[in-house]
Amino acid sequence: GENGGERADLSDADLSYANLNDVDLSNADLIGVNLSGANLRDANLRDANLRDANLSNTNLSYTDLSYADLSDANLIGTILMDADLTGTDLSSANLRNTN
Repeated sequence: GENGGERADLSDADLSYANLNDVDLSNADLIGVNLSGANLRDANLRDANLRDANLSNTNLSYTDLSYADLSDANLIGTILMDADLTGTDLSSANLRNTN
């Protein structure tokens, strides 16, 4: 935005199976978003709020998730190969079958 600091607000959006390869969603509000089956390879999700998001079977390989909030997120079957999880909040997240 005009002030340069506005966060993208995609909370509760249905982005299932979307191709978001290399997208920049740093600092975005993604609370409760449905990204199941989406491709977020090489995406920037640094400092994003993904609390309670559905990331099941999502491709997050090579994604920057540093300092993102993934608390209570569904990460069943999520691909996290070479993702940056520095400082990521994974409290109460479901990590079953995560790669």
